[in-house]
Amino acid sequence: MEDAIVSSSVKGRKLVIDPVTRVEGHGKVTVHLDAVNKVVGARLHVVEFRGFEKFVQGHPYWEAPMFLQRICGICFVSHHLCGAKALDDMIGVGYAGGKQITETAEKLRRLGHYGQQLQSHVTAYFYLIAPEMLFGIDGPPEQRNVLGLIEANAEMVRRVVALRKWGQEVIVAVLGKRMHGISSVPGGVNSNLDTAARDRLLNGTDDLIGVDTVIDYAQDALRLFYSYHEKNRDMIDNFAVVPALNMSLVDESGNVDYYHGRLRIVDRDKNIVDEMDYHDYLDVFSEATEEWSYMKFPYLKSLGREKGSVRVGPLARVNVTKSYGDDTPLAKAALERFHDYSGGKASDATLHTNWARAIEILHSAEQIRNLLRDPALQGSDLVLSPPEADWTGEGIGVVEAPRGTLLHHYRADREGKITFANMVVATTQNNQVMNRTIASVADAYLSGKETITEGMMNAIEVGIRAYDPCLSCATHAMGQMPLIVSVLDADGKVVDERVR
Repeated sequence: MEDAIVSSSVKGRKLVIDPVTRVEGHGKVTVHLDAVNKVVGARLHVVEFRGFEKFVQGHPYWEAPMFLQRICGICFVSHHLCGAKALDDMIGVGYAGGKQITETAEKLRRLGHYGQQLQSHVTAYFYLIAPEMLFGIDGPPEQRNVLGLIEANAEMVRRVVALRKWGQEVIVAVLGKRMHGISSVPGGVNSNLDTAARDRLLNGTDDLIGVDTVIDYAQDALRLFYSYHEKNRDMIDNFAVVPALNMSLVDESGNVDYYHGRLRIVDRDKNIVDEMDYHDYLDVFSEATEEWSYMKFPYLKSLGREKGSVRVGPLARVNVTKSYGDDTPLAKAALERFHDYSGGKASDATLHTNWARAIEILHSAEQIRNLLRDPALQGSDLVLSPPEADWTGEGIGVVEAPRGTLLHHYRADREGKITFANMVVATTQNNQVMNRTIASVADAYLSGKETITEGMMNAIEVGIRAYDPCLSCATHAMGQMPLIVSVLDADGKVVDERVR
């Protein structure tokens, strides 16, 4: 974290963290203190804008999953699959149309999705979040990084690198590329998983671990969290306990489904507040805007912005889901331990998100092993092509990305050119609860303190990193994007400014 910028006046001070570090994208935090150093306001500002929804207009509809996944270099598989599901709808073979893609095609998409979740969660958990677990929130900044991790526990980092590499190889095997894959087509996929690729992932090679070793290494995340929690239980359980509803895709049993399902929203007592076909999302949700951020604030229309804001992602999913199946026994036991600790309630503790992420690392590894053993992945029935009369020209896709619920919505004309695109990403869903987290941490760590230390400011970033936000995915704008040109003199003072 760079040194905070502090400005003072007779009315109080403004603290600025710019940029927020160890997150994807560019954002800053401002904290306002009054004359007696009490926090009176704290905000997350997302200061970049990317206009992918506009860029894609005019392109052929089948390019959308390839084009729009380039909004991100981390969760690109989720964008790819979400777009593919929207295209399935458009040509009449999606879940909305009553027809579904083939078993082989769906299971291959699911395999790639779990591979991405494994490698994405491992990256966020160990590279971005673990430094504070090992060295403390107020540990030396020069130590809170990957190099510090290597020096402290080189064997753990070696296992992490091997685990992340294996997850990346799953993506390559399914999507054809390490990044921005090409596997999904309208109505299915363009190839199956051959036996050589399957056996390599199952059994390992000289330069790649096998799936059983993956499951062993995947448990390192839980081992680290349990050890950290045991030593810091009070801090973790009481760090930024902020209210929000919890939303996730679920199957017919009410358990999380990362690729398809109904959207379920539960409250603190796990009562179902709403449940919907995700195609009805835009009828149920609205989005607020603020002049100080390009990221919107979604909320349930029926409850309003404050009561109707939702949390998505690992913590929301373990709050919503009832259980995992018997085919993932290690993750099932870990989830039961989490539920027992929460006393049957949904947890609002921000740092329990890291616990949930560790559970999902293990769950993903076990799910991948199950899929690799499924002969359906070698099937030859890959694409379901409907009659031209089934064309709808509109589609919505929703998946559970590593960071939470992701939605793509497209429309195209009869010539197949995209006329409209909208994406509601997980980080946008978490915008309101992230701002609540920042305010809670600022109040707990900064209010009434005459001297503000680097560790106090880092506590705010720790709260943000728990959500693993992808800020560049999440930025939208209402109306015209402003252009501001400022002229500064040699002392840094603004002498002229033009706004368009």
